[in-house]
Amino acid sequence: MKYRKLGNSGLIVSEVALGSMQFGRKMGMGGLDQKQTDSMVRCALDSGINFIDTADVYSLGESETLLGNALKAVRREIVLATKVRLPMSDNFNRSGATRANIMAGVDSSLRRLQTDYIDLYQIHGWDSNTPLEETVRALDDLVRQGKVRYIGLSNYYAWQAATALAIQERQHLEKYVTAQMHYSLVNRGLEYEWLPFAEYYGIGILVWSPLAGGFLAGKYRKGEAPSAGTRFAEAGPFVLFDRDRGFEIVEVLKKVAQRHGAGCARTAVAWTLARPGVSSVIIAGRTNEQLLDNIAAVDMDLSEQDVRELDRVSDPGVPYPQWMVHQLDVAEDPRPKILHPEKYADGGPWADLRGGSWEGR
Repeated sequence: MKYRKLGNSGLIVSEVALGSMQFGRKMGMGGLDQKQTDSMVRCALDSGINFIDTADVYSLGESETLLGNALKAVRREIVLATKVRLPMSDNFNRSGATRANIMAGVDSSLRRLQTDYIDLYQIHGWDSNTPLEETVRALDDLVRQGKVRYIGLSNYYAWQAATALAIQERQHLEKYVTAQMHYSLVNRGLEYEWLPFAEYYGIGILVWSPLAGGFLAGKYRKGEAPSAGTRFAEAGPFVLFDRDRGFEIVEVLKKVAQRHGAGCARTAVAWTLARPGVSSVIIAGRTNEQLLDNIAAVDMDLSEQDVRELDRVSDPGVPYPQWMVHQLDVAEDPRPKILHPEKYADGGPWADLRGGSWEGR
């Protein structure tokens, strides 16, 4: 196993983290019971994983309960993350990033996980119905109370995260150190604003669903219904993406994987691990064999050709204002080439696109 810092904190976590949506039977995402959970947790720990991610809403608390049982003997040896924000009952006050829901949620998670602290407590998504200051102040209180060690966010726009950080800095509150976001070969939208923003502030990206709900495992065929027992057959698409373009990406992914004697899933995880700003990639599986195959991605070295081919076929393009920012700040400004010549050894990260021929665009 290899390890990285958790964002701009001093905490060190494994390059891949064990995800837990498959634990429990209430979400149709695997249905693993306590015995199977115990086995998978032990498999992960034996492979060097020291980082486990869950959420209160996963199987409506069942995932946390199963994990709590599985981790009793090793709790102090691992970094444990969970999340709060989504509905846990019909009571509408048990939803959202409100002080009321956060305070109730953390106590419920601590009880289910059988621990007295959570290493990383994350807001599961933006809440447009709650003042942001209420959310970040509640999280700061949890850190001061010792119930939480670090805080993170998930599924925010970059401007929302920037606004939260501004409040935290201005009011001397505990700052977000991570952002748990979806990122994969079929969904590279994070590159538009999020990755540069995260790099600037030192926020560590925790990647969820690097296989796009299992699509990048390469087991689905264009024009054919998903096979029985697969996630797409049981629960439908887990993330949204252009399916036709996705199949084109998978064809290139298969070629790259074959060059390494590996499968598509391992190769897709390896590509994600090589992206800048990633603290850890959350992986999972229905079997220990699937989990071990994903873990092996940490030792998979993609060549420049591999990365170039995967980047080309999955290139999402660059929307405005990103292309204009890069054009002015990188292509037309001479200073970056002087200050960071290593970045321009192969021509640079951004070519001057203005003034060329129409055919060359």
